[in-house]
Amino acid sequence: MTIIPMRDLKDTVEIERKCREADGPVFVTKNGYGKLVVMSIDHYEKLIGELREAKAVNEGLKDIASGNIVDGDEVKTRISDKYGL
Repeated sequence: MTIIPMRDLKDTVEIERKCREADGPVFVTKNGYGKLVVMSIDHYEKLIGELREAKAVNEGLKDIASGNIVDGDEVKTRISDKYGL
């Protein structure tokens, strides 16, 4: 985990280097307390992708728990009927 004080934000080249080296978020503090998180776009996109995947899995698990599922053979029948296969 990389932590830097707020005053170091002035050196943008160094912040970019720290983000790249950390391959994760850089935490920015002010008066010893966390205030900001800075990260590379690549890390941000990876993180957002993981969150979307986790959300999709959770939605699927909720569907299963609520019985909102269709048997595989039923799906085949529906597709066959709809498309004349």
